[in-house]
Amino acid sequence: MRVLHIITRMIVGGAQENTLLSVEGLDQMPQYEVTLISGVDRGPEGDLLARARQTSRLIVVPELCRNINPLADIVAFCKLYRLIRRGRYHIVHTHSSKAGVLGRVAAKLAGTPFIVHTLHGLVFHEYQPWIVNRLWWAAEKICAPLTDHFISVSSIISQKAIAAGVVRPEKISTIYSGMELDWFLKANVDPLAVRRQFGIAGDAPVVGKVARLFPLKGHDQLLDAAPEIVKRHPDVRFLLVGDGVLYQHLRNRARQMGILDNFIFAGLTSREQIPQMLSAMDVLVHTSLREGLARVLPQALAMGKPCVSFDIDGAPEVVIPGKTGYLVRPGDAVGLADAVSHLLADPQLRARMGEAGRSLVDPAFRAETMVQQIAAVYTRLIDRHRERLARFDKLDPNGRHPGTLKIGPIAQTDTD
Repeated sequence: MRVLHIITRMIVGGAQENTLLSVEGLDQMPQYEVTLISGVDRGPEGDLLARARQTSRLIVVPELCRNINPLADIVAFCKLYRLIRRGRYHIVHTHSSKAGVLGRVAAKLAGTPFIVHTLHGLVFHEYQPWIVNRLWWAAEKICAPLTDHFISVSSIISQKAIAAGVVRPEKISTIYSGMELDWFLKANVDPLAVRRQFGIAGDAPVVGKVARLFPLKGHDQLLDAAPEIVKRHPDVRFLLVGDGVLYQHLRNRARQMGILDNFIFAGLTSREQIPQMLSAMDVLVHTSLREGLARVLPQALAMGKPCVSFDIDGAPEVVIPGKTGYLVRPGDAVGLADAVSHLLADPQLRARMGEAGRSLVDPAFRAETMVQQIAAVYTRLIDRHRERLARFDKLDPNGRHPGTLKIGPIAQTDTD
């Protein structure tokens, strides 16, 4: 069974890690031969293209980019259509907004029997200008009839998609975004080394946040609550892991508040170093204003760290109030300060919540679990519509039996 996954870009990010782990895991199953198509984005986060070249059949389409570019988008669409036609894929599985639209339309026109799309989050949301929101909603609405099944990374995202009228309940499944969970459950880390690196006292409470310094990631909302937290815990340190356009703005705000010494801007770190950074934290905060289900939440829980999160999207599925952390109304600085301060004051409570978190995420967030569940979606689709496969395989332009058609060695377009 030939399967093609398409994603707009392979930066170091949640949707991209989800996609690559899905491709790698499915390709290890004897019934699937999986190819990955990606665009290129040389962002500051780094990318996963080098790993993808080593572990998957990767095809790079340079014109497939995140920003709207009519000429490049047309070229990308034409290339996708030709690649799908040539590859004779039984299943095309798309990810992210741009690849989701172009890939599904190209797959339909190419006669692909089964089209699946993963919602890593909703591309239309309340923080967009109205016209942008409506355009993306319309694009999803148009693509919905082309899609045989949707996969969502959280139950709340599934519910929102159904409520928005872009998917019917029987056509969507929730599959949590899997990860290499043992990196976190069995991490070989030295939290004191991290503290020494950033000049944090061994007994100082540390509140951590892992996210790009970017609008909608909620760093300003954390700063709103920070003075009250510092008032209650003067030696607290806020360890911000990530970089971005808000770096100077956030430093200036902290300086104006007189709490800059309490903030540590750790900058970008490799994904392999995230367990090490999490190990130095006593509490993880997640103050993003929109997110499907942030991977850092199950990652922190896997390392026994309680979480305080805004009550958004998929967060309530892992941050269970009073059990694995606390939920706070988005933008509630008082509630955020209270929740964080309460945890910092009670080491035993943190330990109990951390242990509960480890039990919650394993095995639900293992990559192996995710891959098995995706394969089950494919199997259900195939069993329900076997006549599509029969018609498709009869149309093989080379007249070969489907079992004899192989893609061959890893395909790759050099973009350097």
